Amino acid sequence: MAIENDVVLEVRNITKRFPGVLANDRVDLKLNRGEIHAILGENGAGKTTLMNILYGLYQPDEGEIFIQGEKVAIHSPNDAINAGVGMVHQHFMLVPVFTVTENVMLGKEVLTSIGTLHKTKVAEEIRTISQQFQLSVDPEALIEDLPVGVQQRVEIIKLLYRQASILILDEPTAVLTPQEADELFMIMHSLTERGKSIIFITHKLKEVLKIADQITVIRQGKVVGTTTPDQADESHLASMMVGRDVLLNVNKGNAQPGDVVLQVNDLRVSDGRQHTQVDGVSFDVHAGEILGIAGVQGNGQTELVEALTGLRQPVAGKIILLGEDVTKADPRQITEKGTAHIPEDRQKDGLVLPYSVADNLVLNTYYRSPYSTRALLHHDIILQNAEKEILDFDIRTPSARTQAGSLSGGNQQKVIVARELSRPVKLLVASQPTRGLDVGSIEYIHKRLIESRDAGAAVLLVSSELDEIMQLSDRIAVMFRGKIVDILDAKSTNRNEIGLLMAGVAEGSSPPGSLVAPSGALGGSMSDMYMTKKDIEKAKFEAAFKEAYAEKLSDSIPRLEMQIDELQDKRKVYLPKSEKGNSGGCGTALLVVGGLILLFAEPITGGLMVIIGLFVLASFSGGKAARENLALIDAEIKRRREKLVELKEKQT
Repeated sequence: MAIENDVVLEVRNITKRFPGVLANDRVDLKLNRGEIHAILGENGAGKTTLMNILYGLYQPDEGEIFIQGEKVAIHSPNDAINAGVGMVHQHFMLVPVFTVTENVMLGKEVLTSIGTLHKTKVAEEIRTISQQFQLSVDPEALIEDLPVGVQQRVEIIKLLYRQASILILDEPTAVLTPQEADELFMIMHSLTERGKSIIFITHKLKEVLKIADQITVIRQGKVVGTTTPDQADESHLASMMVGRDVLLNVNKGNAQPGDVVLQVNDLRVSDGRQHTQVDGVSFDVHAGEILGIAGVQGNGQTELVEALTGLRQPVAGKIILLGEDVTKADPRQITEKGTAHIPEDRQKDGLVLPYSVADNLVLNTYYRSPYSTRALLHHDIILQNAEKEILDFDIRTPSARTQAGSLSGGNQQKVIVARELSRPVKLLVASQPTRGLDVGSIEYIHKRLIESRDAGAAVLLVSSELDEIMQLSDRIAVMFRGKIVDILDAKSTNRNEIGLLMAGVAEGSSPPGSLVAPSGALGGSMSDMYMTKKDIEKAKFEAAFKEAYAEKLSDSIPRLEMQIDELQDKRKVYLPKSEKGNSGGCGTALLVVGGLILLFAEPITGGLMVIIGLFVLASFSGGKAARENLALIDAEIKRRREKLVELKEKQT
């Protein structure tokens, strides 16, 4: 509960300039004790810059920061932490192969009297924090074995362990299911009830209205207003963010599905480590419909899209496009058949950032007429095309010659959309098309996707934003652990049903890593358990968590066994090399004696001895390196075997 007039953080007239950009323009902000203060703004509005100043990553050009009423100078994250300010970044700062305890104490180690890490003491402190704030995290668990929602709790525990009283959460629900987001909101309330204060950065207007006590909107580096959920609604907040009215609800008519354009049969795809990421997926997409694929990021969506667009070769199964098998086709062949692709990482896979906007707009057609003739590019025609697309797709850029890397995220995405949709399209594969975009850009992208559907294209929409999936899709396929667990009619389903499927919950089962047990297992319905968790006593949470953690253990043990086998294979490679070249002293002696003979006696004999000495030394050096690698591998095998024994004991 926020305590008015008990200000724990205040920034006054904060100004930050970058070359050609005024990122923060005399920003004022107050945070009260026990308050959740949401910060809203478009891409490039200055939210992240302001938070980086508070966390010591940037220094302000002007302005002052006050914490607990005292003026402070924050020059680094260490200064921020010492002042009681902590930040949970959107991409977690955790070491996957470390335990929860090891991650929490990293950088603030506690030692025993003999100088070893006092993990037991830190683990006990983690349990105390978990119980106090209803975080329910096992200190002994490996990070790589925990679901994303639990990993986020570890990040929060890291801050509480360092006595942070002000927590900055940057897009904390971006990778969570709706149920995990509800659990996070419960944790946030638990934190504020105990006097912690939270700055909550998000672009999800519904979440802001649901969780925040105060809402500050930043536009073009300036604070344009501060309000409360009681005084605002989604439309009002969106208008404050972009300076105009925004269409938040997608206007779309009923789909008119036609023939099957894309057919996927029993598709299996592996990642770079040969781990199966897409496991027997089958579905089809018709002309004139949007099939949405819902799921928490990391459940095989990336590898699925890469396989469909020719960027990754499937292990098994078939991909049929317009009646033709394109399972082994390359990206250009798939593009030539009328496929458009909006990739999930626009900067890595969608654009060549140093290239101009004009050149990026013809990346998939530059080799065809009228843009080139016999390998010679027609730059004037490419420029004319760019000027037309800039107008048609409302790309905000100084000129067509501007580097794509200098544009905002929303305008970079518009360049990709313009390139992909300015030609006849039979299939549009859109992966995370609005990730990181503000409400104005989201409105634009959504409009273009609907237009493509209505023009007769088959649209495959892959998104971790459940609201986006439900608003745009005609049918919804839910992915979990590389499988499609169900395909639903968008009109007859709801957020709760899809959210449970995203968490891997079939009827009568519980989500892996969740704090919620199966329906009836702890009393009450599944819906009741999600909606009334504040009334559920701690013992029930513990029981559900143990059940979920046991399932994670059953997955972790085979993975560890496989890793040990891989290390054993590496050991076999280095073992023969390590047994060679144990005669470094002999090589040195040959070099010395050979050198003396070469200088003072017989040049041929001396030269031969020098060559042999060099050979012996080289062999010794190679053997030494192999022995060092072998020692590292043996140590890692030992560590993983110990962990395997520990996990098996826990499972028992």
